[in-house]
Amino acid sequence: MPETRSIVVLTGAGISRESGLHTFRDADGIWATVKVEDVATPEAFARDPVRVQEFYNERRRGLANTGIAPNPAHLALAEFEAAFAGDFLLVTQNIDDLHERAGSRELIHMHGELAKARCEACDDVGEWREDLYIDTACPACTQVGDMRPHVVWFGEMPFEMDRIYAALEGCDLFVSIGTSGNVYPAAGFVQAARMAGARTVELNLEPSEGATLFEEAVYGPAGTVVPGWFAKLATD
Repeated sequence: MPETRSIVVLTGAGISRESGLHTFRDADGIWATVKVEDVATPEAFARDPVRVQEFYNERRRGLANTGIAPNPAHLALAEFEAAFAGDFLLVTQNIDDLHERAGSRELIHMHGELAKARCEACDDVGEWREDLYIDTACPACTQVGDMRPHVVWFGEMPFEMDRIYAALEGCDLFVSIGTSGNVYPAAGFVQAARMAGARTVELNLEPSEGATLFEEAVYGPAGTVVPGWFAKLATD
């Protein structure tokens, strides 16, 4: 097997589920009880900012629960990155901070970060662990009423797409972990990697919607499958 020099890893909600966080798209997930159009679009925020802020306040409080912590899959990725001599980029669709807590460094939150807030008046982005309200003042410009969660809503462009596609075009290994395979543009990353000639691997609880696009797949709980697979990669 040729030496692996450049790796892109994509993670989705499945990797955080074992840490106690609810997924969005499973049968018992968040979108089964709350409508996307009511809490996760710019139009929803314009129509009912109080409800949208409270929805994300609840998510933020949940992330702060003492029982929520990185699981072995998060830790294995951070450990592998620290020891890997080549280029490594971790792209996550998750808005939680479990990858950071595990020690991951080269990390892109393409859908934003729950523990950050953004001011629509001055574009300042900063860490935010407290509740947000419609009358919260921006700590940078002091404007009131323009603070929002630093997350990507439906209809908005994910973050750092140029950097992500540049990494995909230059990688020789792409690994997708815990994703449903039905949310674009992330669902199309495997095709971009394949076009670049990269080896493609899916590590998931069950086959994703794009499972047939991967050369290799291992199915099972992320906390078991991910540490085992990356430990083997480190010794290949």
